[in-house]
Amino acid sequence: MFTSVQHLFIASTLLTTASLVQASHQCAADRVSLQVLGSGGPEFTDNRASSSYLISLDNRARILIDAGAGSGINFEKSGAKIQDLDAILFTHLHVDHSADLPAFIKASFFTPRRSDLQVFGPAGNRVMPSTTAFIRKNFGPEGSYSYLQNFVEPDQRSAYKIQATDVPLTPHEVSDYTLNDDISLQAIPVNHGPIAATAWRVNIAGCSISFTGDMSNQYKTFSTLAENSDIIVAHNAIPQGAGGVAARLHMQPSDIGIIAAEANPGKLVLSHRMNRSLGKETETEAEIRKHYDGDILFANDLDIIQPASH
Repeated sequence: MFTSVQHLFIASTLLTTASLVQASHQCAADRVSLQVLGSGGPEFTDNRASSSYLISLDNRARILIDAGAGSGINFEKSGAKIQDLDAILFTHLHVDHSADLPAFIKASFFTPRRSDLQVFGPAGNRVMPSTTAFIRKNFGPEGSYSYLQNFVEPDQRSAYKIQATDVPLTPHEVSDYTLNDDISLQAIPVNHGPIAATAWRVNIAGCSISFTGDMSNQYKTFSTLAENSDIIVAHNAIPQGAGGVAARLHMQPSDIGIIAAEANPGKLVLSHRMNRSLGKETETEAEIRKHYDGDILFANDLDIIQPASH
């Protein structure tokens, strides 16, 4: 494990882990913001960038969650700076969540970044590579972008190195990572069909923002991980009543409502909005309202959302 990140793997119940987080929960809401860089999915007909989110502290970008196609352009539009990022988190490595990573790494060459860049994401399975393997396949000596290998090869000169960490995929077990005095992370494996996937909770300046990523909620663990989050970002990729493969990979709106009722977020943000769910906002909200009566926001690219302390 890389010395720049203090990693503690907790093999305990979600309830114990979540309660430890809640105990110190006091959100400095005026210091923290979430910006949606990509609110869409993999389609090129939804007029949206693919999944990506940016968390800022004191107007400085600190955490990037996913880097789907188009997120790099919206990162630029946001005014964020690559040199300010502490870490990039991946929920999973589908193209619509990871395709712009090489663009971010190449762009970083033209910045004054000097500190190592932490990249966290799922361990591998029979379908998907681990995050560490993904980094090597992109930037290693035999990678697709091997001309950028100096960012990963320890014996080559570069302004900084990419330091990758694989999140274990053991169901119901939480992994904790402390980045610095302001920011800690928690991850839990989630079910996205056969795809290796994790959900994330980012604790920053006393606030917490949680991300479902793409998931079916088959494991029924996210609501406890995200309990009392100031913001939950839930992916609304399918409408109520969807079936087949889509329903095995994604949550229906009723699932989102149940999760929100259990987790009690300050705000619920619906993102990863695909053509099959766009235009169905009224029906989607009605299904969620059967279970959850808090704030609901439908995400659009470049939206800025402040935490709601509660």
